[in-house]
Amino acid sequence: HRESKEIYGAPKITRILQREGHKVSERFVGKLMKENNIKAHYIKPYTKTTKDCDFSSRLHNILKRNFNPKAPNEAWCTDITYIYTEDEGFVYLSSIMDLYSRKIIAWTLSKTLEVEEVLKCLETAKRRRKTANPVVIQSDRGVHYTSQKYKELTKGMIRSYSRKGNPWDNACIESYHSLIKREWLNRFRIKNYYQAYQLVFEYLEGFYNTVRIHSHCEYLSPDSYEKKYILEQTN
Repeated sequence: HRESKEIYGAPKITRILQREGHKVSERFVGKLMKENNIKAHYIKPYTKTTKDCDFSSRLHNILKRNFNPKAPNEAWCTDITYIYTEDEGFVYLSSIMDLYSRKIIAWTLSKTLEVEEVLKCLETAKRRRKTANPVVIQSDRGVHYTSQKYKELTKGMIRSYSRKGNPWDNACIESYHSLIKREWLNRFRIKNYYQAYQLVFEYLEGFYNTVRIHSHCEYLSPDSYEKKYILEQTN
């Protein structure tokens, strides 16, 4: 429980113990946790900071909630969330997720919502993945994702947009942004951009991508799940 930053509950702890050779049930682990007052951290976001926007009736939902591609780089999704700081107001976390592994392949934290700042995240993702596949990239209909700059950066990709008023069409990245807040960020009184960046970096690079097990990934971390895919393809 401590190794997971006090985030894991009985289901995930049970899986890890079983993997290490312990014969325990989820019910037994839950009972021990309750007796010792050990709980998974879950702090609900205190405010809704985003809203749905519709800029064009010509934007189509290509992905259609097919959140389980068969290989990395077949489908990405992207979104922005707001993080409140006491001294500097909101800062803005942009993330891109590979839907195969749920790995966050690129992220940026910016002080403004300028299109150029937000879309640096996409430039990073393209540079890191170096994929020739016709990637489907899912987003909402916000101004950043309907901009000329976004169209230029996604040339050769297949742009897919959530339907108006349907955040479930982009549920995986929405879920991740909710997760980082309730498991981690909402534990802290964040003073400024620098502290927010440090916290995001610690959670994402030191835990979420590399350590945190995910039921979608057969209870492996996103990094381990992608390595498993590469090994299987090599074999």
